[in-house]
Amino acid sequence: MAKENLKEKSEEKSSKEEKVSKDEESSEDLISEDSTSEEDELAKLEDELKAKEEVILELTSHIQRLQADFDNFRKQTEKHNRNLVEFANEGLILKFIDSYEDMGRVLENSKTKEDLEEGFKLIYSKMQNTLENEGLKEIPTVGEKFDPFVHEAQGTINSPNHEDKEIVAEIMKGYTLKDKIIKNPIVIVCKK
Repeated sequence: MAKENLKEKSEEKSSKEEKVSKDEESSEDLISEDSTSEEDELAKLEDELKAKEEVILELTSHIQRLQADFDNFRKQTEKHNRNLVEFANEGLILKFIDSYEDMGRVLENSKTKEDLEEGFKLIYSKMQNTLENEGLKEIPTVGEKFDPFVHEAQGTINSPNHEDKEIVAEIMKGYTLKDKIIKNPIVIVCKK
């Protein structure tokens, strides 16, 4: 019986050792599987990080190009605006060059006072047409009601032939350019 007990104990011990050995192997497999799984996940995360870093670099480069394009556009627009201001009157000046040259010819070629007067009347008419074509209009004054937003009063006069605040005389002409007053007329106003 003692031999049987010893044999059973020996078998139990052997069985336990096998079980412990299997458990150890199983743990090692789990540890091995965990470390492989962690390594795979780490590699995957590193790949995702690299991809995102590439996207960030690409977007940063794109933003820098856009900034450079915008700076170039801004500089080009500023240059264009400077040219517009600098040469804004070029078209009008070109139209007046003819009248200017005509005046020179009249002065050189006029032998009499009548020739001079006739030449200047033609030039005046040509200049007047040019200005009107550009949108310049004379502001009416004499006989009109005085408007302090349009007319500039140089003085007043009491006149029985005119109504109160009626413009009696024009000292200097006034003009509008496309409905904007660019020069106020200077006038004398009747005050009763």
